[in-house]
Amino acid sequence: MHAATERLLEVFLEGVEPAVPLVALWAHGSLAAGDYQPGRSDLDLVAVLDTTPTMDHWRRIKAVHRRLRLPLAERLHCSYMARQELDDLGAEHITWAHEHIFRRPVTAVTRRELHEGARVLYGPPPAELLPPVSDEELARFIRADLRDFWLVRAQGRRRWLQDVWVDLGMVTVARATVTLQDGRLISKREALEVLHELGAPAVLIADIRARRYGTEQPVLSRYRRGRLARAFVRSAIGRVLA
Repeated sequence: MHAATERLLEVFLEGVEPAVPLVALWAHGSLAAGDYQPGRSDLDLVAVLDTTPTMDHWRRIKAVHRRLRLPLAERLHCSYMARQELDDLGAEHITWAHEHIFRRPVTAVTRRELHEGARVLYGPPPAELLPPVSDEELARFIRADLRDFWLVRAQGRRRWLQDVWVDLGMVTVARATVTLQDGRLISKREALEVLHELGAPAVLIADIRARRYGTEQPVLSRYRRGRLARAFVRSAIGRVLA
């Protein structure tokens, strides 16, 4: 693993283990899938706690994250799941992400990622604690996410001037399409190849690849990038939901 990333994870574990009743700590997403790009990829973690978090735990969690002063610390995100709520797909869990603390569910996609290839940083593996996600539950979540989140967000224009929306929206649609077709979860790198098959503009795919992998200079203005991505996301979601 990238040395700065390894050090960050070690320091984080040293801080969080005494702060909360930690049972397990797992990495998922790019770090677990072998597609991690230092400085570009987020560090997506899930912690399992032995008891329901108290307000004191909230304060301790915030303190642990705010004390991280290492490179890449701003990209370290972690959801804290109580052992008693592991079987509840709708439960909202304490989450630190983007320098804020809030509650959100650990989605069916994340749960499936954890079962298929988590990097275990502490404690037992997901298979020993986390209930599996059925194909039906996974497909139901993905369709709802495309319909109720991404399709709605694609109606407006302003957010699509931000690279993060362009890149995540395009990759999400490609990954969702593959999962709904055959149940597989694919990496972001694989998703760029799928975008070609789905008919996405080649110049837009090259632009996204350049930002994520540094293979070449981005070639699109943010206005054209946003317009192309928004149009493709709307049409692709319409096709996959039909």
